[in-house]
Amino acid sequence: MDDRTVRSNPDTYGMASFVAGLCYEHIPGEVIERIKLLMLDSLGCAIFGTGLEWSRILIETLAAVDSSTSCGVWASDRRLSAPHAALVNGTLVQSFELDDVHRQGVLHVGAVTLPPLLAVAELRPGMSGRDLLTAAVAGYEIGPRVGMCMGQEHIVQGWHSGATVGVFSAAAGAAAALRLSADKVVHALGIAGTQSAGLMAAQYGAMVKRMHAGRSAQSGLYGALLAERGFTGITDVFESPYGGFCTTFSRSQDRFNRAELTAGLGERFETMRISLKFYSCVGTNHTTLDAIRLMQARHPFGPDDVERIIVRCSQATLEHAGWTYRPEGMMHVTVLLTDGTTLEETVETPRGSERHFPEPSDVTAKFAKLAGRILPRQQVEHLAETVLELDKLPDVRALLQILAQTATR
Repeated sequence: MDDRTVRSNPDTYGMASFVAGLCYEHIPGEVIERIKLLMLDSLGCAIFGTGLEWSRILIETLAAVDSSTSCGVWASDRRLSAPHAALVNGTLVQSFELDDVHRQGVLHVGAVTLPPLLAVAELRPGMSGRDLLTAAVAGYEIGPRVGMCMGQEHIVQGWHSGATVGVFSAAAGAAAALRLSADKVVHALGIAGTQSAGLMAAQYGAMVKRMHAGRSAQSGLYGALLAERGFTGITDVFESPYGGFCTTFSRSQDRFNRAELTAGLGERFETMRISLKFYSCVGTNHTTLDAIRLMQARHPFGPDDVERIIVRCSQATLEHAGWTYRPEGMMHVTVLLTDGTTLEETVETPRGSERHFPEPSDVTAKFAKLAGRILPRQQVEHLAETVLELDKLPDVRALLQILAQTATR
């Protein structure tokens, strides 16, 4: 790539340089510990998802047209081609609305990053646990920054960010796993970026919403694998004034902030701002549910005891019912019981948020509860131990073998 091209795509190339140059030794210890918990959480969500109807339909449909056996469907004896495995596994992580979220970037990061990354690990044996963690951090850092660049307006316009922004996390993670040069990472991002698509109308009961993350995972994997072989993409995918990601999806020349793409990259880790979900519902409702739980702890009550529940929230939260995504803002909840008791609680940040991140024991408990619905207890415990000790694992095939074990008791 010549100097002129480098200067014309400073943000794309800056992100690509970060991905290509990231090494385990330069990642802070707290980030390593956090990424392991985030990965475990996503795997738990995916394993639970194998038992759901929409997951079954997708897996059976793809198995009927794909006889390849390159990569496994997690917690299943099914094997598919790498792109189809990434599609399924990404869908599994998002299958029950319990996976992580970077609230500022409006992105479920694990669902789009881990499936292509583990597909690469199967395609290219010999990856160490530290290599896997490093590539995961690369993916977890890139996608949220694209989301912050686009801002909340992106989803307000009707784009589903997991399907549009997610391709960049997927491509970055896969490219890091393949150890692509910065020039080739530029092309991987450019190939993935032009595959961005996804409509928020899918949220209204459609099964296909879950597949948006899987499609991003698949697109990112395609981007990295093609770039590795010399296939070229849009080298200024973020900067292009006509047809670039930022200008096209914002329908403007200025309703985005490209400075967010590389601000603090390698120094401030967005991985630490990823939240976990403990309720299978939209994030803006979590503070309300936390408040109700706290009130129940002080004064036990059930559905039959409730006369009325009043939720006082910000206008932004109210609009989220119409799908303007702004998860910040406190919830003030009043519960009126049939015996005349009035209970009140205010919760500013939900349990699991970056400012209220759960203890490791809470994360492993959530994982055990989800994965334990599908896998035997011994296998669940073995998988958790392996993920939490990834930095000591010389070869991630041990992890892949556990994930490939049949989901039978």
